Amino acid sequence: MQIRFLHDPSKDTGFVGSALTSNMIRFFKTKDGSWSHEVSISVKPLKVQNWILPEMPGLITDFLISLDDRFLYFVNWLHGDIRQYNIEDVNNPVLTGQVWVGGLIQKGSPVVAVGEDGQTWQTDVPEVQGKKLRGGPQMIQLSLDGKRLYVTNSLFSTWDKQFYPELVEKGAHMLQIDVDSEKGGLRVNPNFFVDFGAEPDGPSLAHEMRYPGGDCTSDIWI
Repeated sequence: MQIRFLHDPSKDTGFVGSALTSNMIRFFKTKDGSWSHEVSISVKPLKVQNWILPEMPGLITDFLISLDDRFLYFVNWLHGDIRQYNIEDVNNPVLTGQVWVGGLIQKGSPVVAVGEDGQTWQTDVPEVQGKKLRGGPQMIQLSLDGKRLYVTNSLFSTWDKQFYPELVEKGAHMLQIDVDSEKGGLRVNPNFFVDFGAEPDGPSLAHEMRYPGGDCTSDIWI
């Protein structure tokens, strides 16, 4: 999993994601000059039915920090949501945006989540340009102005085959999430859909994204 420091070089703090436990861990330098850490954000596993296990982790597979260090974004590949947290107070992250763009518990899936009251539920996942969203959000990249978050949905081909076989058959896609970079908030852009299932040599599995001149996850941004 990735390690991200705050972009401000005067700040001795950063985050690391723990995929299987679905925790975001903050590490920081203490007053005595030593390093310490704490669980900053924790995504609880969902109780589910019709799956291989009785509980399903979110499975955080990628995260990033906006260039102004105000927001942290991460994805839950199995649950299917993208989250935005305000981290201006790094000791108290606040959830400010969340969208569902796939996952194993979306409506139409045989897998259902079970709430604390025993009621089952599934998520509403929109179609984009008439296309059903496949797989779950996996890699993300943020524009330098912090207003456009791009997401692809392939993790590893072997994992894709196990958890999202339709993704391998029909190919991956890339979405654009519009970001409210002032107050916080996320919205799926209905006009942006890159279909890697339509490649000339057959369906492709899209993974990493980069800006040519550097980006929020790079040390060579401009």
